[in-house]
Amino acid sequence: MSRPLRLFLCIFLSMFATAATAQIEIHPLAEKAPPKPTPLGARPLSADDAGAWLDGLMPYGLAKNDLAGAVVVIVKDGQVLLAKGYGNADVAADKPVDPASTLFRVGSISKLFTWTAVMQLVEQGKLDLDADVNRYLDFRIPPRDGQPVTLRELMTHTPGFEETIKNLFAGDPRHFLGNAAWVKEWVPERIYPPGRVPAYSNYGAALAGYIVQRVSGQPFDDYVGQHILQPLGMQYASFRQPLPAALAPHMARGYAQASAPPKPFELVNAAAAGALSASGEAMARFMLAQLQGGSYHGAQILAPATLRQMQDYSRAAVPGLHAMALGFYHMDRNGQEILGHGGDTQWFHSELALFPQQGVGVFVSIDGSDDGGLRKQLLDGFTDRYFPAPPEVPQPAPASARRDGALLVGRYANSRTSASSFMAMLGLLSQVRIEQDRNGELVTPGFRNPAGRPLHWREVAPFLWREVGGRDRLGARVEHGQVRWLSIDAVSPVMVFLPVSGLRSAGWNLPLLGAIVLLFALVALLWPVAALVRRACGKPFALAGRARLWYRLSRVAAIAQLLFYAGWVGVLMRIDASIAEMDSGFDGVLRLIQLFGVLAILGIAAAAMNAWHAWRVPGGWWRKLNSAALLAACLATLWFVGSLHLLVLHLDY
Repeated sequence: MSRPLRLFLCIFLSMFATAATAQIEIHPLAEKAPPKPTPLGARPLSADDAGAWLDGLMPYGLAKNDLAGAVVVIVKDGQVLLAKGYGNADVAADKPVDPASTLFRVGSISKLFTWTAVMQLVEQGKLDLDADVNRYLDFRIPPRDGQPVTLRELMTHTPGFEETIKNLFAGDPRHFLGNAAWVKEWVPERIYPPGRVPAYSNYGAALAGYIVQRVSGQPFDDYVGQHILQPLGMQYASFRQPLPAALAPHMARGYAQASAPPKPFELVNAAAAGALSASGEAMARFMLAQLQGGSYHGAQILAPATLRQMQDYSRAAVPGLHAMALGFYHMDRNGQEILGHGGDTQWFHSELALFPQQGVGVFVSIDGSDDGGLRKQLLDGFTDRYFPAPPEVPQPAPASARRDGALLVGRYANSRTSASSFMAMLGLLSQVRIEQDRNGELVTPGFRNPAGRPLHWREVAPFLWREVGGRDRLGARVEHGQVRWLSIDAVSPVMVFLPVSGLRSAGWNLPLLGAIVLLFALVALLWPVAALVRRACGKPFALAGRARLWYRLSRVAAIAQLLFYAGWVGVLMRIDASIAEMDSGFDGVLRLIQLFGVLAILGIAAAAMNAWHAWRVPGGWWRKLNSAALLAACLATLWFVGSLHLLVLHLDY
């Protein structure tokens, strides 16, 4: 073959090889997100289906519970799937709820905005989650066991603070303090080791908000408005109190019942813990940002890594129960990871739930003093309808079930309590009791089903029980053969129940308290009755001189005792009726009650002298017995005054 021919063939074969290579070139397809698993039996989550379901649930729930109005918003796959208003924002004006513009008080869901603000400043290197918060404050949080408070502990409700309610709300605008003044007014006692015991703390969230203010150099509501609300286009949302003039006409009025007159706009001193007012569609934008790596329509309020840091963090106080993330708490159900937060003011009740794996979020807010369980019914029903639980095979109870259950029998106190003020009374009254029935199941009179019957629990794993006929769980942390604490799914991220010592058990303290109050009431009542009977029968009073004096003074002491306890009953009733009334204006009432307490304590001397005179005289056994009983009751008051902190000098609670 000639040289030119060989050269031609080489060029031709080279071109052919290039063409062949071009024909089989592989172009990889663009990556797609993995398909979302569809649970067996799930209904398709569409606007039509969800709307029809809600239209059957919400109007009936509002009417049944005498509720004025509500808003429900569902987001899915980066957009608002559904936003609906129900009932009225203003009953008298027959003004319907508009999901786009009607504002609701979202209560403690506000904390999610506070935690978002904290994490923005963490991103910028201005805050350290694990540093002593005193680094950022102009006043001091005392250490506990030599350890400081950190922002991570504030975000997980584990700084160890006792409960606070004084001035949480401002019932009178003249007593409105604002967030910064409220956190500095009084630092609650740290009653638990830091980072250990979850105890939900409004003070902790308000403190975090003040740290945001200090570090950013902006008032808290200005900072949140500029760095969260405005970037997300949350036009109908604000932390300001009272609301700006442009937003005030859009506020739902706030009702105890739809059939009652509206209430004044609630003023929340602990603003960072619960002062946000927002429309349903405004909350939709916040949910979408949380579900889309911190971004909404090009506005990035948090970096994706920061958002993962918040949502992926997990701290479980009780193994097997719902855990706490950074700021969010788990509300998992039906095998679905659900992150969210609830919120309650006096007149509004709200819930926000995110399903990160499904790209779905739900927000509901209800106007009324009590939602009648409608929030739970909605969220449980939503999850069961669109993300039903997988089939389960019943498992036999562990062989240790009876022994494990017996270890839990006793009384428990909520970790969210007070230890330095009269609020300790609530801790005594709210103790829960764990019992065990014949078949080894646990019975909890303190935890009841919607019908009001005590829940029964069957052990499904060591120290983990499941509600019989339900899905809720009860669990216990057991260390060295002792129950350290227990909790249930509904509150386990932020609260536990600690064993109560025999000395502080409500099992004998409450009956004793009832008995001595009854005795004081009888003594106070029978004193004038006895005098009238003697006068009617023409019999002279048998006592004279000092015996007569001490007898009368002992009766005055009984009346002082009775007024002392009656005053505290009134306080408890006032707390139950309206926390907003527990502000500085109530201090005079507390001091008056304490004055009766001082008189009651001084009256112990009169009761003692009356008993001494009664026992000196032969015979007269009735007088001896009732004088001794009165003295014993007066001495018992010393126990309650000390254990319940009824005569402390300060008025912080």
